[in-house]
Amino acid sequence: MGEFAIGQSVSRFEDPRLLRGGGRYVGDIVLPGMVFGYVLRSPHAHARIRSIDASKAKTSPGVLAVLTGADWQASGWGDLPVPGGLKRRDGNAFRPPYPALVKDRVRFAGDYVAFVVAESLIQAQDAAELIAVDYEPLPAVVSTAEATAEGAHRVWDQCPDNIGFVQLFGDKAATEAAFANAAHIAKHRFVINRVTAASMEPRGSIGDYNAAEDRYTIYTTLQRAHPFRTELAPILKVPESKIRVIAGDIGGSFGMKSAVYNEGTPSPASAPICKPACPPSPAISARWPASIARPPSMPTSPLCSRTPTRCGPIAAMVARRRPM
Repeated sequence: MGEFAIGQSVSRFEDPRLLRGGGRYVGDIVLPGMVFGYVLRSPHAHARIRSIDASKAKTSPGVLAVLTGADWQASGWGDLPVPGGLKRRDGNAFRPPYPALVKDRVRFAGDYVAFVVAESLIQAQDAAELIAVDYEPLPAVVSTAEATAEGAHRVWDQCPDNIGFVQLFGDKAATEAAFANAAHIAKHRFVINRVTAASMEPRGSIGDYNAAEDRYTIYTTLQRAHPFRTELAPILKVPESKIRVIAGDIGGSFGMKSAVYNEGTPSPASAPICKPACPPSPAISARWPASIARPPSMPTSPLCSRTPTRCGPIAAMVARRRPM
């Protein structure tokens, strides 16, 4: 039998270093002159932002920069990438804007309202508490059943029925014929709850800007360094050659560290404006905000119908992913 074979245990070669405390995650990285970023999040699931007053935060001890959605828009930085290609029943694609910081409306609890950079994390957190945000709470859609009901409040004004896309799989005509000729039809509704990843390490990023070379180095927790760089370049409005992405040890992901996420964008973007030294600035989620802000798998209640033949095997099956 060879070294690796079916039924033979395989020792994990990476474990001893990690078990002895030799891991190097984003939170372990300390760069010269490093400052710290903190995200101010929305306490509302849905609200209009009437105004944001960050004047007290900007004069708070140790604060180097305070960014809001208005600053993000005025800077010319781009939106985060949104998946495309899927269309609604009318044949049109719906792709909502996705800025790193929202300007006029929050659409989920934990939405990204402002980004504070200070000499210490505590100073950044203290300054964030001084930002006065005047919210006008709006009706929230808290389940997929409510979202698609007639007269439901719109999450996006451009999407009247709250349905982003419709995707069909299989042979519809053959399935309908099988049901028409079926001896028995069995139906069952499955309730699938909301699911989110609970990785050992929350999402985080350190943005280091080298003013002499006009070059960004991003230390971050992700699964795909090269596509990340490709997607980050148009956001920062620089060529890919000006960005280096370093992914060290990753404390789990389960898909929630695949895309360019909000914490990974303000940290490099804010570095050049923290004059005069352009210090590196990390933004690392704490456990609680990470659990509410990262994209979850939404709860659904699929209705499955199947047609067993007289001999037992299933002749056809229809699964409609309905809201709950």
